[in-house]
Amino acid sequence: MKKVLTIAGSDSSGGAGIQTDLKTFAAIGVYGMSAITAITAQNTMGVKRVERVSAQMVKDQIRAVFEDIEVDAVKIGMLAEIDIIEAVRDCLEMYRPKFVVLDPVMVSTSGFDLLNSQAKRALVDGLIPLVDLITPNLAEAACLLSIFGSGGLEIDSVEKMEEAGRIIIAHTGTNILVKGGHLLDRPSDVLVTTSGQVYHYDNPRINTKNTHGTGCTLSSAIGANAALGYDLAEAVSRAKDFISKAIENSLDIGRGCGPTNPMGQIYKKLGMD
Repeated sequence: MKKVLTIAGSDSSGGAGIQTDLKTFAAIGVYGMSAITAITAQNTMGVKRVERVSAQMVKDQIRAVFEDIEVDAVKIGMLAEIDIIEAVRDCLEMYRPKFVVLDPVMVSTSGFDLLNSQAKRALVDGLIPLVDLITPNLAEAACLLSIFGSGGLEIDSVEKMEEAGRIIIAHTGTNILVKGGHLLDRPSDVLVTTSGQVYHYDNPRINTKNTHGTGCTLSSAIGANAALGYDLAEAVSRAKDFISKAIENSLDIGRGCGPTNPMGQIYKKLGMD
């Protein structure tokens, strides 16, 4: 069985972060492992509190996995602060995993900065060049552009997503999947590769408010499919199909935005839906 490590924060409501990553790995058929970077107190209505795990503990978790188990892919999510970013960078340089996908959790959907400027620079300069794919949403892509001095580009179309992807690749040398779920018209994601290839992944908009954990689920699904041996474009395609089904089967629980359901198709097959 292929084995995938997630390095991310914990979501007490189970809808995002480590919890949904592990559900996604299980649903796709890979063995999931985890290194927790932060503990959050949150529910479907929002985050109440965050406590960071020490950088040394993050590093020790990663080391414990790599020193014992062969890792076929790594997914990286919430890193929270500069010393954790540097700890993860050190581990990637040491172990050189086969495939790494990074979901750059930099800006909340409401526009709130989740990393200070120093941490953003550490992410861009030290970590992103070491990974195989980054998966920013429109706000995060705009944040990256501003770091590179191209903040004047408004990413409001597929064409602008392609342009943003090329600019970011020029500065990082890393493949990029720009997620366009918040485009006003039909949602579309754009994969731009370092070799100059461009792939479009279009999906019908699913009418639901229950999308908590979408970014986490997508990036962990890409990592799982890469671990299974699919090339980048196919891994993204399969992950896009997976997240669409997870949203279609999303759970209307809590009083806010419920979570996607990575196990939804399995539940259906078991007659549990």
